[in-house]
Amino acid sequence: MSDEALPQDIDPESRCRLPLPDRDELDEDARKAFDSLANPKGGSLAGLRGPGGIRLHSPELSRGLRPANIRLRDPDVIDARTRELAILITAREHDCQFEWAAHEAESKKEGVSDEVVEIVRHRRPPTGLPEPDAALIIFGRELFGDHRVTPETYARVAALFDRRTLVDLVNLMGMYAMTAASLIAFDAQLPEGTPPGLPPR
Repeated sequence: MSDEALPQDIDPESRCRLPLPDRDELDEDARKAFDSLANPKGGSLAGLRGPGGIRLHSPELSRGLRPANIRLRDPDVIDARTRELAILITAREHDCQFEWAAHEAESKKEGVSDEVVEIVRHRRPPTGLPEPDAALIIFGRELFGDHRVTPETYARVAALFDRRTLVDLVNLMGMYAMTAASLIAFDAQLPEGTPPGLPPR
């Protein structure tokens, strides 16, 4: 999408409804976060044009979320494949194109198969998938779609994860639901040249 085709209320520099945060207005700690986002390492999709830049409009929020984000992305807390599948499920259930685009390739890199990605993308029944994948997909659909997790589905995920990991996993999904809310509310646009990855429901 070219800048000329952006919706009228979108800032062409930030590609969302908010302007880019002003570095000069940030405290020293927030400036470090700004500089990290402005010079992303490791092929970050968004940099300042994404949830990190949005949260810097509330530096205290950005700072407060950092420890939880670090913990929940630690592969010793939740293995990377499970983490990325959970994020994809969350993005799909919120129809969040930006979040999906930021994690689809990463999920495949961490071992989520094309078959699983397509089942999540198109919200197909997870028939025939290994139990960890099938249970997590159903769990996410109930959690975000029905706003209720049935005893049967809870029993399936509780059999797969110990209590601490399950609590961390639910909160990982909750954190990415919060991220999706920001991306949707401020209408963060996909980077130029990135096609939408999610079909309409």
